[in-house]
Amino acid sequence: MSSPGFPRPSFIPSVIYRDNRAALKWLQQAFGFEPNEVLTDSDGNIVHAEMNFGDGVVMIGNEWAEWTRSPLSVDGKNTQRIHVRIDRGIDEHCARARAAGAKIVMEPADQFYGDRTYTAVDLEGHHWTFAQPVRQVSPEEMEAASEFRFRKFE
Repeated sequence: MSSPGFPRPSFIPSVIYRDNRAALKWLQQAFGFEPNEVLTDSDGNIVHAEMNFGDGVVMIGNEWAEWTRSPLSVDGKNTQRIHVRIDRGIDEHCARARAAGAKIVMEPADQFYGDRTYTAVDLEGHHWTFAQPVRQVSPEEMEAASEFRFRKFE
């Protein structure tokens, strides 16, 4: 359980599932997330849950209001993708996710910006990208490799 002194990140995404209890178990098995807070009502239904991974936190919710829906309830549509950084073992992480039933939609690959990434779809259709830094890349190197131009937004 977190305590008032527990450091909290500035952003904590909340991901909605039809079955948040199954999601907690699956995310732990597939991605190595750890349950942090799980609050239940008098009937044992999960009303709030959080999971940790490294210094990150994600809330695991259910369809508690008309505007909260799992991709399963909206024909697989997503309005977000969660990007998770890991320190090492990206290929093994991908293998673990695949063994747990994740659909790997992008195999691990080195990117022009210096990370090795893969993208997985979970048991209800949420997209998760995992990234491991593998090399330092300057803005000039990224521009040359991608043909993108890096500019300050004004």
